[in-house]
Amino acid sequence: MEIRNPWEDLGEDELKERLAGVTLPVHVAVIMDGNGRWAHNRGWARIRGHQAGVKAVRATVTTCRDLGIPYLTLYAFSSENWQRPSAEVGALMTLLANYLVGEREELLARGIRLETIGRTDALPGHARRELEKTMALTQGMDKLTLTLALSYGGRAEIVDAVRSLLASGVTPDEVDEDAIASRLYAPHHPDPDLLIRTSGEMRVSNFMLWQLAYTEIYVTEVLWPDFQPRHLYAALLDYAGRERRFGKVSPGGP
Repeated sequence: MEIRNPWEDLGEDELKERLAGVTLPVHVAVIMDGNGRWAHNRGWARIRGHQAGVKAVRATVTTCRDLGIPYLTLYAFSSENWQRPSAEVGALMTLLANYLVGEREELLARGIRLETIGRTDALPGHARRELEKTMALTQGMDKLTLTLALSYGGRAEIVDAVRSLLASGVTPDEVDEDAIASRLYAPHHPDPDLLIRTSGEMRVSNFMLWQLAYTEIYVTEVLWPDFQPRHLYAALLDYAGRERRFGKVSPGGP
């Protein structure tokens, strides 16, 4: 099935102009898919696709910061990704550590705070150290909260939340949606308003299962390394044209 958004046919400048005055999401989440396919299409090793994807990360972070979007969450490494070949996993961890070191000055200069969600204790020592250092350095930044989902799974997050509640000694009557939400990895973050998935795949892939209950979903066939600011602008314009009901009846009818 071909997915076409007419906004994607417009140029970057025109799209940016049309964004003026529209309602932007507070929290954007992105499933960055298509790195491997991008590399395969060129006859290259998969890691070349991941390396190219870092440029799309940088552009997306910068664009969200410039637009004044307060929260951006990127699905960087899932709990299932540990099952990939060890050479690829090792290369991804090195790429992550290098990204964290290389982007520190830019994050600080732009007032971007780095956070993470997931079972990050599973990360190798060098990657975990750079992650913790970058988070500590940027903790006072307040222009954009950039969250990397690392060793992350939506089901695991809910399991960890329930385990935390049980460990605190709550009774069954005390368990409600607010109680579980308070034990998620980032309880202070608002739920995503918009989820963007690249590469045309129509699934959420175990990402933020609790938080996506009423999130607007935007899918583009663009592979992640090719994702540019104009594609983000197109997604934001599509979002701005939707009516968010949160399960309620529309004032204009059913």
